[in-house]
Amino acid sequence: MASATIPIAGRVARLKPTAVNSILGEVREAQARGAKLVSLMRGEPDFRTPQHIVEAASRSLAAGRTSYPDNRGEPRLREAVAEKLRRENGLLYDAASEILVTTGATFGIYAALAATVNEGEQVLVPDPVYDAYLSPIRLAEAEPRAVGSKIENDRFILTRDALERAWTPSCRALLLNTPWNPTGTVLRREELETVAEFCLRRELTLVSDEIYEAITYDPARHVSPAVLSPELRQRTILVNSLSKTYAMTGWRVGYCAAPADVIRAMFLVLQQSSRGPATFIQDASAEALTGSQDCVAAMRNEYARRRAQVIEGLRGVPGCRVLAPEGGFFAMVDVCGLGWGSDEIRGRLLHVHGVVVVHGAAYGPGGEGTLRVSFASGGETLARGLDSLRRGLSAMGTTA
Repeated sequence: MASATIPIAGRVARLKPTAVNSILGEVREAQARGAKLVSLMRGEPDFRTPQHIVEAASRSLAAGRTSYPDNRGEPRLREAVAEKLRRENGLLYDAASEILVTTGATFGIYAALAATVNEGEQVLVPDPVYDAYLSPIRLAEAEPRAVGSKIENDRFILTRDALERAWTPSCRALLLNTPWNPTGTVLRREELETVAEFCLRRELTLVSDEIYEAITYDPARHVSPAVLSPELRQRTILVNSLSKTYAMTGWRVGYCAAPADVIRAMFLVLQQSSRGPATFIQDASAEALTGSQDCVAAMRNEYARRRAQVIEGLRGVPGCRVLAPEGGFFAMVDVCGLGWGSDEIRGRLLHVHGVVVVHGAAYGPGGEGTLRVSFASGGETLARGLDSLRRGLSAMGTTA
C-alpha cells in the first residue's frame, strides 16, 4: 500500500536552519570520516549551573512541585524578576500584570512578535544579527528588514542615518540585542538614545533582547533601553533569560517585561503553545535571581580572562585583527586582509585545520569579512582551538 503524503505548510519554506546547525552538519560528516575537530563555535557556557540553584530544584522536586505551573509564571518567580529589574536595571514593573515567564528567550521573542506584528509588516534587525531571530519573525508572518551597521574604532555601530534608510511605512518593530550577538558591541547610552528617538518618532515597538547583559567588560556597561524614558518604556518589550547569566542553557527559562496589555496578548500566545517552564525549574530560577550573585561575578571574571586569551592568541596574525568584544562571549575577527570570503575561510579552517568557527556572513552581509569565535568554553578547548585557528589563518595569509 502506498504511504500517504502529508503536505508541508508553505510557511516552513520560509525557514532556514541556523548557521550553527548547518555547520554542525558539516562537523558530523567530517567526524564520521575520522576528523579530529575542536569547536570555537557555540554559545554554550562550559560552567555547571551553580550548586545553590541545582539544590533549589532538588528541594522543589522533593516537595512535589511537579504539577502544572501558573502559565503566566509562578508568582514567586515573577516577583523575583520584578525585583531584579528594579535592583539591576532601574526599572519598575508590576509582577502581577507586566511580567511573563517563558520557555527561554527564543520563545519570548516569538511571543512578542506574534502578539504585536501583523502579516506582511516588517521588523527591523541590525546587520549582522543573530540569525535565529529571522525564523520567529517569519513565523509571525512578518518580514525582517536589515539595518546596515559599520565598523568604527574596532566596534560595530548603528547610526541614525542607517536606521532611517532601512525604515519603510511597513515597519512595525525594531529587534535589538545588546550586548549584540555576534558583534560583541555593548550599545552606549547615547547610542541607545538615538535608537529611542527613532522608535518614538516612527512609532515602533522595541523588542530588546538582553540575555548577555551580565557579561560585559570594563568600561562597557549594559543599559536597558526601557530605562531611558517613560515613553520608550511603553513601547519596549524586554526579553531576557537565565541561560547565559547563570549557565542554565538547558533549563529553558526566560522572562519578558512589557506594559500590561502587551503581556496579556503575549500570554494568549503562550497559552496555546509552551505554557511555560516546569514548576520546579521556576522555583530554582527564583533562587537564582534572589540568591547570592557571586557566581555571576566569578563567571564574568573568567570570561574576561578568556577574552584576553583570544586577543593575545591571535595578535599579529597577518591580515587579521580581533575586534575586542565589549560584552558576551564571542569575538569577531576581521579577516578582510586575507582576501577570501568568510565562508571559504571558515570551510578551510574546518576541513584543513580542524577548528570550527562561524563565518560572519552567516549573520548578514554586514558580517562579511569576519569570523565569530566563541570563548564560551575555556581550558584545553580554547587553548587548542586558538592554536589551530592561529596556524590556519597564518597559513591562509601566506597563500592569499
